[in-house]
Amino acid sequence: MNGLKNAGGALVARLALFGERLQTQLHAHPRRIAAAVAAVLMTGGSAAFAVASLGPDPADLPVRTLTESVASLADGHELSELTDLQSFSLYRSETTRPSDTAETLLQRLGIADPQAAAYLRADDQVRQNVLGRAGRLVSAETTPDQQLLKLTVRWAPDEDGTFRRLVVERKDGRLATRIETGKLTASPRLAGGVIRSTFFAATDAADIPDSVAMQMADIFQGEVDFRRSLRKGDRFAVVYESLEADGEPLRAGRVLSAEFHNDGKISQALWFQENGQKGAYYTLDGKSKRQAYLNFPVEFSRISSGFAMRLHPIQKTWRAHLGTDFAAPTGTKVRTVGDGVVSFAGVQNGYGNVIFVDHANNHTTVYAHLSRIDVRKGQHVDQGDTIGAVGQTGWATGPHLHFEFRVNGQQQDPLTIAQATDAARPISKAARPAFDKLAAQMRVELNAGDQLFTTASAR
Repeated sequence: MNGLKNAGGALVARLALFGERLQTQLHAHPRRIAAAVAAVLMTGGSAAFAVASLGPDPADLPVRTLTESVASLADGHELSELTDLQSFSLYRSETTRPSDTAETLLQRLGIADPQAAAYLRADDQVRQNVLGRAGRLVSAETTPDQQLLKLTVRWAPDEDGTFRRLVVERKDGRLATRIETGKLTASPRLAGGVIRSTFFAATDAADIPDSVAMQMADIFQGEVDFRRSLRKGDRFAVVYESLEADGEPLRAGRVLSAEFHNDGKISQALWFQENGQKGAYYTLDGKSKRQAYLNFPVEFSRISSGFAMRLHPIQKTWRAHLGTDFAAPTGTKVRTVGDGVVSFAGVQNGYGNVIFVDHANNHTTVYAHLSRIDVRKGQHVDQGDTIGAVGQTGWATGPHLHFEFRVNGQQQDPLTIAQATDAARPISKAARPAFDKLAAQMRVELNAGDQLFTTASAR
């Protein structure tokens, strides 16, 4: 009984002490206690809730500041060195367009540099070789604030295996221009596709360059009628050169090998050149594929008027059109369709600037309305050589090439001449082992390409 009384007395003493502390807290922090009570009332007493701390307010606690020295990461470096550590360059690439001005080119490159734009507008080398020139590869190096440090433009004007490099570079705050010559490097590319509508639609879908597609049309012109005999599902594979300048693909080169599946028939071709001789295309078993004439004297063009009766665009009378017109932009290269000798190169009546080339068997080809003439009378030309450029001189209402094929002076349909065969020189016995080795390698590559692209197109 006495123990119970003692315990009760101790409990009363503790409650009294707690009451005193609670009263003290109520006087010291009335707002905090009121907020806690309000929270309890809002819960209705039926849910769990948090009780505000009845301890001392942190704002009333003493504050002590500690200071400790830390070694600087910049110790031992000059300010200029620290600035250099933060600098970096940005690199961008583009392709020139015929409508380019200095401002539009720099804008596509992400460059905001009025000084550089003014320099490009005024520089003769830039105006002649960059502005308004289509398809030239451009790379730029800039500062983080979009100021031009270096502009490099690359292009290959000739077929001599070299390229030009125009460089505009900032040194000591001033821009300067120089032009250099470099050597193109060739690397093989494998491509292929399946015919859905036309051959050129298939090559476009496969990202095959137009020049490669035209070479394939020339190579297989004696076996495949690309206008009438193609079937949906026909397929092809090709290995060609990618010509690179400073490691950047600049343009496509020669077709090295090709294979075409047309209506169940397989045609193959391989480029081979013996020492000291001109290269040519052969079947993989060594037979020459060379035709006497090429189908087209102009690459990347369309036939705008064929060998038939037509209304003359200038004289407005119906008359026989004794040739074929190929529509193409002014300046497009014109090539001779066969080996021969230039018998005339100059101006002649309605033909304007015109070239006549005499071939074997009393055959003559005519190339009219040219914007320029690149050969002279008496000059020997080989099949595929550039002899001039498309224009609209003479009786022409727009830029195009008028092409004729004559036999004993009489005009014939030019689109039939490609079927004429050519007695090409066979591969010599000495070169045969090298040819067979190359043919075996190309068989493997073409088979791999055919399987790869056929499988991809079936998906």
